[in-house]
Amino acid sequence: MEPTTEKSSKKPAKAAKPKPAKEPKPKKEKAPKEPLVGFAFRLSEADRDRIHKAAGPAKATKFVRAAALAAANQDSKAFEELVAQAKSSLK
Repeated sequence: MEPTTEKSSKKPAKAAKPKPAKEPKPKKEKAPKEPLVGFAFRLSEADRDRIHKAAGPAKATKFVRAAALAAANQDSKAFEELVAQAKSSLK
């Protein structure tokens, strides 16, 4: 058998122009974050569903956290704002 010659689809290499080196962007300094801990409690599916409806889409965790902190800080104004948010979400 004779060796076959294949036509190459590769184009001849052009002289590569050197690209200017990009300078890395300076990293922004972040303020040190307070270490976070988990806090969990159990509730019924019905209660969970009520919280999701009252908080609105994808906001249940923030809603519950805000309500717990408002109660713990005795911040009735913040708590009333959450109640108003819940009323508008349930309409």
